[in-house]
Amino acid sequence: MKEVKISTEFIKLDSFLKWCGIVDRGSDAKIFILDGNVKVNGEVELRRGRKLRNGDIVEIQNEEFKVIQ
Repeated sequence: MKEVKISTEFIKLDSFLKWCGIVDRGSDAKIFILDGNVKVNGEVELRRGRKLRNGDIVEIQNEEFKVIQ
């Protein structure tokens, strides 16, 4: 599991995907999320504006990322 440090209270899911280098653009993130490719805390997440906070775990293509502050 990779830890991803953020310096704010939260980060939106689409921005998180860009921050981690999973996608290059916001439009790519939107499609990636709507296709059901992302899980947050074990559940498929379809909202690109989902706020991720300290301790949330994001799973993308069998790779896990933990949000830390």
